[in-house]
Amino acid sequence: MTFRFVDTHCHFDFPPFTGHEAQSIQQAARAGVQAIIVPAIEAANFDRVLDLARTHSALYAALGLHPIVIEKHQDAHLDQLENCIRTAGEKLVAIGEIGLDLYREDPHFDRQQALLDAQLKLAKRHDLPVILHSRRTHDKLAMHLKRADLPRTGVVHGFSGSLQQAQRFIELGYKIGVGGTITYPRASKTRDVMAQLPLSSLLLETDAPDMPLNGFQGQPNRPEQSARVFTTLCELREEPAEAIADALLQNTDDLFGITL
Repeated sequence: MTFRFVDTHCHFDFPPFTGHEAQSIQQAARAGVQAIIVPAIEAANFDRVLDLARTHSALYAALGLHPIVIEKHQDAHLDQLENCIRTAGEKLVAIGEIGLDLYREDPHFDRQQALLDAQLKLAKRHDLPVILHSRRTHDKLAMHLKRADLPRTGVVHGFSGSLQQAQRFIELGYKIGVGGTITYPRASKTRDVMAQLPLSSLLLETDAPDMPLNGFQGQPNRPEQSARVFTTLCELREEPAEAIADALLQNTDDLFGITL
């Protein structure tokens, strides 16, 4: 039986997809991946991501200022983001990738938090969900989300925190992104979390070309690997594969308005 998937997080504006977009979309479709959300990470990428989404029916755009490139963001980029949101049209489905990151040596964390709060306000003003990055910051991020009180909520992507942290995000109305981490047997904590969370809270993603799956280390990740992530998720959970596939699609539609 073939299932249909949405890769809710793929940096399709990066190599190896650049210049091979149509071929990459077809390759993903052969694995059942019929739609892909492309999150921008800085203002310089906004137009490119929007153009991709307008050109290819399978692609959808998210626009945001990512904490990992904090030095590149200027206050003027928030105005640019809002202008893009106003004119983007229906292929813009979220603000993202935004969030917090304490992995780096000098994270400029006060600036990260200010930019996050400003973008959460934009999401609220324009009634858009958010795609969230969180590394070593789950508890801090949850505090910001609680304060922001977004009507459309969003997804904490590439989640690898504890069950309690995941449950806190779910209590706030957020989805949890399931990616290639679960394909690694050593990632027992994340695998256990994804086995226990309510099915209604999960979204499928790759984070391609990053986060290669087990067995594919050293290769660029690709959206068609969503199918392998799905297979592993089915191995970890008790529900039938059909129920898991249907729930993932329904969750994606509920959050982003993408109907296959």
